[in-house]
Amino acid sequence: MIVVRKLVKRFGLKSVLRGLDFTVQSGEFVAILGPNGAGKTTFLRILATLSKPSLGEVSIAGFALPAQAAAVRRRLGVVTHLPLLYGDLTAEENLRFYGRLYGLTALNQRIAEVLKLVGLYERRADLVRTFSRGMQQRLAIGRAVLHDPEVILFDEPHTGLDQDACSMLDNVLRQVAARGRTVVMTSHDLMRVSELASRFDVLSNGVIVASAQRAQLAPDQLLAFYRQAVQQNNPLNPSLEGEPQKEGNDLP
Repeated sequence: MIVVRKLVKRFGLKSVLRGLDFTVQSGEFVAILGPNGAGKTTFLRILATLSKPSLGEVSIAGFALPAQAAAVRRRLGVVTHLPLLYGDLTAEENLRFYGRLYGLTALNQRIAEVLKLVGLYERRADLVRTFSRGMQQRLAIGRAVLHDPEVILFDEPHTGLDQDACSMLDNVLRQVAARGRTVVMTSHDLMRVSELASRFDVLSNGVIVASAQRAQLAPDQLLAFYRQAVQQNNPLNPSLEGEPQKEGNDLP
């Protein structure tokens, strides 16, 4: 479903991704872990067609990026640090706008289903600019799954959510995974990803340095697996600034 070969991303003279290789099979749920500055957000932005690679090959569902970005976007659902919502439209109007872009049929029914799923049905007629950060994140998640995409990309989606909203997101992710959709998610919350993802990849210094299937690790082994992978790739910097947390709270 996703194939990345020798991916390089440079900003001026600085290389953020340094020949990254990455493959995801259809239906896999991959959690990408890594310290701050490892290149996780940059990598997801390239997969989301929001940024172009400097070098290397990227394909999603058989379509090459960036040349076939339009075909890829129809198959993607994306949640980034920006909600990508219109503040002067209601929650319902935002989803209607995106639903029409995707050419969805039975749109009223689908909008109602999604608003109930993310816990915003009672606020469907309220302007998004009146929503809290967490409520906007809920709606952004609804926007991402509205068209039932083949691939969903989440960049630290639990950030800014309260515990109820985090539980809602976990439920959404489980439903998506149960439908056989492909999920790639960055996160600092080891407790949550250990229960959700089928595979864990560690990104450090712009490359994937370790990968493990969930079946290979007990939940209490994930932190040790992560630390060992990063320390081996950063032998002179064992501090692991910005490492994922074992508890269920995201880092700032």
